[in-house]
Amino acid sequence: MIKVCISGSGLFTPSESISNDELVAAYNTYAEHHNAENATAIAAGAMEPLPMSSTEFIVKASGIKARYTVDKAGVLDPKVMRPQIRKRADDEPCLLVEMGLAAAREALQRAGREPKDVDAVLVACSNMQRAYPAMAVELQHYLGAGGYGYDMNVACASAVFGVKAAVDAVARGTVRAALVVSPEICTGHLNFRNRDCHFIFGDAATALLIEPADRVQAKGCFEVLGTRTLTHFSSNIRNNFGFLNASERPQRSWDDLLFRQEGRKVFKEVVPMVSEMLVHHLDEVGVPPDSVKRFWLHQANLGMNQLISKRVLGRDPGPEEAPVILDEYANTSSAGSVIAFHKHHQDLAAGDVGVLCAFGAGYSAGSVVLRRM
Repeated sequence: MIKVCISGSGLFTPSESISNDELVAAYNTYAEHHNAENATAIAAGAMEPLPMSSTEFIVKASGIKARYTVDKAGVLDPKVMRPQIRKRADDEPCLLVEMGLAAAREALQRAGREPKDVDAVLVACSNMQRAYPAMAVELQHYLGAGGYGYDMNVACASAVFGVKAAVDAVARGTVRAALVVSPEICTGHLNFRNRDCHFIFGDAATALLIEPADRVQAKGCFEVLGTRTLTHFSSNIRNNFGFLNASERPQRSWDDLLFRQEGRKVFKEVVPMVSEMLVHHLDEVGVPPDSVKRFWLHQANLGMNQLISKRVLGRDPGPEEAPVILDEYANTSSAGSVIAFHKHHQDLAAGDVGVLCAFGAGYSAGSVVLRRM
């Protein structure tokens, strides 16, 4: 089998950011209006009042301080509370592809490659803009890559599942190089009227270039020592949006078509699942946990990441061992762990080992053990 590496990474960050204070002000305005309009029912006990949110609550619950978005005005308008994007014609690149192209071009530039060097494009993300044609094929077209493209959705673990598929294809020699692109407009499936989750998500796009290790042109690439993926069914994180919604009788409410989760159950069930997966994976590739220099973990919840790292290492991790981008970007679903990798790998020396790991709805989880070349 051909040795494989990640030779380049790319990141697209939207230009607009929303602070916790701004988000809380918009939500509380909505909640106050809702409670005033339903004051009679609330007083009669027929309806519960919407609780107020606060910056302190958000930081304590998640560690999130801000998030980037493709449309700040729509999210912060109490009468709208969702991003508003321009409807595009069928002969224009869709917004997710546009974001993905920016990340893909940076990954290629860092690797010293051209689009013509790419034989496979995988768009691996949580929320597809449409059913078909595949966004990966559209991105392949506008990028000018060859070969083939396809979409894959394994929720927040999508990028790692995409890396595994790309690594397998390159290792078998069926493609020269593969791009894994993860564009996420998570604010589009977030219920900003739900106090328990209105702060969770942000928008971004990432890209990773995978190619044979003996052909790399860029310095400081990362050899893939092993990949592992795992799924276990659970509805504790769910989004019911789909093409059959209009056919369902009775039809679902809009709230039921957006992201929702049982946060405490997720925390309790996912932490041991991911911790055990990482320990077993490291043992499988012959890497002692205490020799891992960097954990690039899914950026969903600060407490969850700290506990997973602690269980794997057997001690509290240092900030440099499990870097956090959650405070600035919030949860960007499949893009989160790759953002952490993109921003926090340059200081590693040749021979240093790191682990890219993501987990989310499904449940789905995956890890990629990497060694700096």
